[in-house]
Amino acid sequence: MTEKTYPVPEEELFRFAELGRASSTLTVLRHARIAERMGLSGTDHKTFDLVIQSGGPLTAGRIAELTSLSTGAVTGVIDRLEKVGLARRVRDPEDRRKVLVEVVPGAAQRFAPLFESAFDALRDTLAQFSPVERKAIERYQNVMLEQLRAEIMHNSRPA
Repeated sequence: MTEKTYPVPEEELFRFAELGRASSTLTVLRHARIAERMGLSGTDHKTFDLVIQSGGPLTAGRIAELTSLSTGAVTGVIDRLEKVGLARRVRDPEDRRKVLVEVVPGAAQRFAPLFESAFDALRDTLAQFSPVERKAIERYQNVMLEQLRAEIMHNSRPA
């Protein structure tokens, strides 16, 4: 089923673009602070998050594809994640020649307190919207994430 579409006036498009840009910038800065408190760079932190979100181990090559980092840079990221006890290299049970990167059990939970203020702010913000409004916001976020995921996951290398 195709979703119904509505015209978007240029002024409104630019307002949403500016909101997205500001949100993106502040999110990057928040995560840079969190990464610093974890003893990581922003790239290391988001690579760790990418492995968490993947739902299972990834090859270094796949991490390179998803992040657009060189394989050499990914090796450095993995080394640093191993050093702080967040990830580890394991042999692929299907093909012992392959090495996979997986999250160390319990590693993500060690840093959960760093995100408490973000969850508190999210709760306070959502409380300002009715359940119907929250459904619309959630739908918007899901559509945006779907588009971003498609762009990043399927066209991993920049043009």
